Amino acid sequence: MQVVQTSPAEADWLVGQRQWTLGWRRVAWAAVPLIYLIYVAGAVDADSRGAAAVWGYAILASFAAWWLALPMLLRPDSSGLRFWTFYAVLSALFVAELPFARAAGFVLGLLVAIITVARLGARSAPIIIGLALAALLVPVGIPAWHVSLAKSLGDFTPVAIPVGAVVTYAVLRAIRGSQALADARAELARLAAENERIRIARDLHDLLGHSLTTITVKAGLACRLGATDPALGFQEMAEVEALARQTLTDVRAAVANYRDVTLTGELAAGRELLRAAGVAADLPNAVDVVDPDHRELFGWVVREGLTNIVRHAHASTCAVRLSAFSVEIVDDGIGGAAELGNGLNGLRERVAAVGGVVDTGPLEPHGWRLRVSLCASGAL
Repeated sequence: MQVVQTSPAEADWLVGQRQWTLGWRRVAWAAVPLIYLIYVAGAVDADSRGAAAVWGYAILASFAAWWLALPMLLRPDSSGLRFWTFYAVLSALFVAELPFARAAGFVLGLLVAIITVARLGARSAPIIIGLALAALLVPVGIPAWHVSLAKSLGDFTPVAIPVGAVVTYAVLRAIRGSQALADARAELARLAAENERIRIARDLHDLLGHSLTTITVKAGLACRLGATDPALGFQEMAEVEALARQTLTDVRAAVANYRDVTLTGELAAGRELLRAAGVAADLPNAVDVVDPDHRELFGWVVREGLTNIVRHAHASTCAVRLSAFSVEIVDDGIGGAAELGNGLNGLRERVAAVGGVVDTGPLEPHGWRLRVSLCASGAL
């Protein structure tokens, strides 16, 4: 499949197009409530004449234009000052329209209530109550408005304002809840991907570190035996080939997350590795003493510990000691001079995941110890 490359200019243009499309969609949604302004315009036509009607229509048009500018002016990163400036202008236009549209002008108060709730949430309750009371009492208190009140929508506006505010609050809560859920899912997906990446990196390090060390040691042994005992040298190389094939299988299994590590298998592999490296090994012949739930983890410990002995310790002897909830590996190598890196860090992560403790350090007069201890209740 051919991958199409885009230039930086094309990428910027695509981003700009997406933002433009999104902006116009927001404007389209903002335009929906403006359908109610038809009733306000009808009230201006019925209650105002001449210059008063012109002013009424002009203010109404200004209110509509200012409302449609809402998505453009109030972006998610907008400052509070910009919002309150917009809010003050919209509120002023609402109040200015009342003398010309009279009781029907409080329909604009419904739109003001919507943006109030959108900004302040539950804290907008006093403002919403004030708008509803104004829509109820002001038309009744002004005698000149009584005729227009009887034939306008002003009689339901005191109810529409709080109902619209409650609906807006519920819709916004649902939208924000959905967004929070989407964000949480995205974060979980990111963490899962990161954990999987760390797992694969850790498993590959442990697998390849051990296997490549074994291959290197056995290949070196085969070279030394080639001149004196070719048959034995060929046997070592055949084992190197088999180990390389097994390593490839293990890597594929690690990537697919079905790598099966056993303590018995790692002890057997470690015994062969130490023999090839010329290290006298004191390894247990049975693992029955170890809690079955801990054997896989202890297998990783043995793999990492014996690999580090061959690679770093320059030891002549080593021993592995097992108990139900602990494993200890000691050697008589260079001790404090040994260098332990990512493998030990990965091992600490594995052990910490089940509440265990990794203890490492030099021995006197020389040597090194790696000990992993688990709580009796820390079953995997």
